[in-house]
Amino acid sequence: MIGYVTLGTNDVKKAGQFYDALFAELGAKRGMENERFVMWTVSPDRPGVAIIKPFDGKAATVGNGAMVALTVDSRAKVDALHKKALELGGKCEGAPGERGPGFYAAYFRDLEGNKFAAFKAG
Repeated sequence: MIGYVTLGTNDVKKAGQFYDALFAELGAKRGMENERFVMWTVSPDRPGVAIIKPFDGKAATVGNGAMVALTVDSRAKVDALHKKALELGGKCEGAPGERGPGFYAAYFRDLEGNKFAAFKAG
């Protein structure tokens, strides 16, 4: 069920260097990255850990930038999960859509403000 976890950072380069070295101990390598985030994994079909600059533009703190990502088996389920979260009183953090080649995702917060993603990769 868990696909990946993100941790907020204010300095992608510095945090990237830290996690490159740390996760090398586990055999993990960078799997995805852009100017806002870097993700490490031991293989594309295994859960990953990422660092990211928070979507809201505020400083990363413990919790701001943290997110639980739920992997699903279709784009329709991404759409449905996002819709259901909003129906239940959640807040949209990013409408469903293509986020990169082969990566379709939607983002929302629960009633307490915890951030989640639903995604279909591939």
